[in-house]
Formats: sequence, C-alpha cells, structure tokens
Amino acid sequence: MDTGPYGHTRDERHPLPLSRRRFLRTSAMAVAGGVLFSCTGGTRIPRVDDTIPETDTRWPIKRVIYLMLENRSFNNLFGKFPGVRGGTTVGVENGVEKPLIRCPEWLPGDIPHDLAAHRLSVNHGKMDGFGTGRYGSVYGYTIFDEDQIPNYWHWAREYGLSDSFFASAAGPSYPNHFYFIAGSSGGVADNPENIRTRPLEEGGLFKSWGCDAVGDDVFVLVTDEAGNLTKHNTCFEFPTVGEQLTQAGLDWAYYSAVPGQPGYFWNAYNGISNLIHNPDLWHQHIRSVDTLLDDIDAGALPPVTWVTPRFQLSDHPPFSTGHAHNWVTTIVNKVMRSDMWEHTAIFLTWDEWGGFYDPVVPPSVDHLGLGIRVPLLTISPYTRRGVIDDEVGEFATPLRFISDNWGLEPLTDRIRNTHNLEHVFDFRAEPRAPEFGRRKAPTTSSIWRFPGDSYTGWEPGTVPVEEPL
Repeated sequence: MDTGPYGHTRDERHPLPLSRRRFLRTSAMAVAGGVLFSCTGGTRIPRVDDTIPETDTRWPIKRVIYLMLENRSFNNLFGKFPGVRGGTTVGVENGVEKPLIRCPEWLPGDIPHDLAAHRLSVNHGKMDGFGTGRYGSVYGYTIFDEDQIPNYWHWAREYGLSDSFFASAAGPSYPNHFYFIAGSSGGVADNPENIRTRPLEEGGLFKSWGCDAVGDDVFVLVTDEAGNLTKHNTCFEFPTVGEQLTQAGLDWAYYSAVPGQPGYFWNAYNGISNLIHNPDLWHQHIRSVDTLLDDIDAGALPPVTWVTPRFQLSDHPPFSTGHAHNWVTTIVNKVMRSDMWEHTAIFLTWDEWGGFYDPVVPPSVDHLGLGIRVPLLTISPYTRRGVIDDEVGEFATPLRFISDNWGLEPLTDRIRNTHNLEHVFDFRAEPRAPEFGRRKAPTTSSIWRFPGDSYTGWEPGTVPVEEPL
C-alpha cells in the first residue's frame, strides 16, 4: 500500500561563470550551431540579439522566467490575503490553538525544515507540529501583513495567486530544487549529509550540495516507491527540462549565486553530471545572478530562464524578507519596462515551507510528496486580473506550461500529471499594460549584515544566533 510521505494513505572544482564578453562569444558560437541544427531539420534557435525569440509557441508567451525564493509557507505570506482558501490568523500547536503574531522582517535564526521537521509539522494531517527547534514555537507561528510585502499583494490583486500550490517534495530545499528544473528529484527526499566548506583563493567559502560537494563520505539518501533507502552520491544523471530545451533547439539560462557566494548550493545544476562535467554546456547556460538585471536591460534573456538568489536576498531565515521583496520588485519592474514584457510569463514561488505554519494538509501524490503549501504568483500581461487559482499545483506545474507552450513531451510523470496553468491566463485578450510594484518593503540594517541584538522587532527575551550563514 502506498502510504505517501506522511505515513497515511495517499570532486573536482567546477568552472566559475564566464565574463559577459566571453559569454557573448560562446553564445554566438551556440547560435552558429543552431543554424547547423536547423539545416539538418531541427528547430531554429533564436539569435542572441533577438528582442522576442522567433520560435513557434502554443500561446503568445515567448519567454518564461521561473524564480524561486526560499522557505515560506503560503499562510506566512498570504494567510491574510482576501479570498484565499485556507488562510488563517490562528495556528495550532500540539492540538492547542494559538494566534499567529506579526512576522518580523528578520528572524533571530532558522527554523527546522528538513524531512523530519516536515513530518513533525504535518503530524499525520493534524498540521500542529510547527513548534520545532529553538525558534519554531514563536516564529513558526507568524504571519505577514500587506504593508510588509506590498508588491507581492499588489501583484496578487493585479495578476494571479495560486492558493493550492505545494512544494513538490515533503522536505527541504535540495529535492525541491531538483523538481524546479526537472520535475523529479531522482528519489531524493532530504538534504545531503557530511557537507563541508572550503575557502577559495579569491575569497569566500565554497559550499555545494552537488557533484562538486566538499566533505568526507558525502551522500544523500534516495528512496524508491517501496520505501527502500539507499545511499547515493550527490551527482545525478536524470534528465532536466533545460537539457530537453537544448535538444529541441531552444536556449535557456539558469541564474544563481556563484561559487564562494552563499546560495550557490541551491544551483541544482551543480548536481547534474551532464551539465557540471560539460564545460561548454555549463558556460552556455549557467550565469551569475549578479548579471540578471543587466541582462534584462539588454534584452538578453533566452526563452526560458530559471533564477535562484544569493542567500541574503532569498527570504531564507534569518535574513530580511523586506530586502528580498525589494530585489524581486526590481526584477519584475525591469521586465515590465522592457520590450520583453508583452510576451513574458513570470512564475514566482518559494522552495518549501521553511518551518512556518500552514493549515492545509498537503495532498499525497507519491512516496515523496507533496510538501507543505507555498505561494505561486503568475505575473504576465495575459494573466487574468485578480484570479485566485485553486487547482492543485506544484513545482512541476510551471514546467508543464513550458512543455506545452513549446511543444515538448512532458519529461516526467509529475509534469505529465499536473495542469499547465492555462486557466490562469486569458490568451484571447490583448496584453495588458504592466502594473508596476511601486512600494518598497520597509527594511532595517543592510542587505548583507545580520542585525543581531540591535534588531528591535523580536519578542522579548529572544536571543539571536551569532552566525546567520
């Protein structure tokens, strides 16, 4: 019997990113290869200088930007948003109701959010076990108001908000970032073990969860449908949607922190052998997230773009939700001001619940998921204004949109069995003018400096961590 994830029925250093000059040179080479591909019967690859890729699509969307932030449940960010399903200001801890307090911009530390914490939080469907670790009982039971994240709420009103969207894996970041690019985690349900860091000559600490991970006996547990666990190294060979796009003659990019920057370990492609061990493919498709804004200004985004942030801008506790919100606002506003806007769909989500309360029991679709509910915002000139999408979705759902838009066969069962979000759009209508995010979230301290004891937004008696990274 399939018991689902809740116990009830259903070594080498890889190359740094390229300089922009070298990237353009290699991109031009890729285009030349695309011409050859076309001459032999393949699909034409858009030119580097195309403003709008000239590929055929099912819908008038020519670019998709899929942006993943970190560690927030749906209720933590949108529990007070009018009209959503399962929004609440009262949580439950160990069977006892407790009011949710206003979530501070910074947290004093992280809240447990590994596989074990997920099982405790869900607690066989009771959804009352979020008070784990040093800070969970207080800060796991928090909720944001609109004034703290104004543009997220603004875009939810003007575009689309999915309130039945769940993390793909019932666990932490590592498996969910694989689902983000592949619609599969290769059986992974938790983060790797025995990960260490290494100082880099040029500064910074190198930390990876992928093929280039540092440590003795680094491994991750992989589980099959029967529940059998095996140890696996942190290098996988399952196919990804990016590679599928390449095979179809379509360009794509993955923006992330680079080695030595906190957040590099979220780059799921460093755990995909076919990419990290192929320098040409890596340099062609993997870009520093620090170049994202310039590439938007230059109209240089390919048909499909994945984005993960540097740690300090990711919304991952203990770092500032306000600074993360304002960084996302800059990205979205730049796309809206560009020539790309008319043909773009932006999918904005968070990779897992991060230990924060949510009252909705996740559906059980297989032995790995789904995980606790997270938000999805769909921002496009074709999104129905103010739609609250209640169809069950997960991180494979935007991948299904990509597959159907560009005529690709769904890569995995998760992608095949989910919907494509077409109901969130009105492609018969004329594209709407952009609704810019015009309000900055209030922030304290700098982006890069954890405020520690100087922060006044925590509950009395709170003692923050000394090392936030």
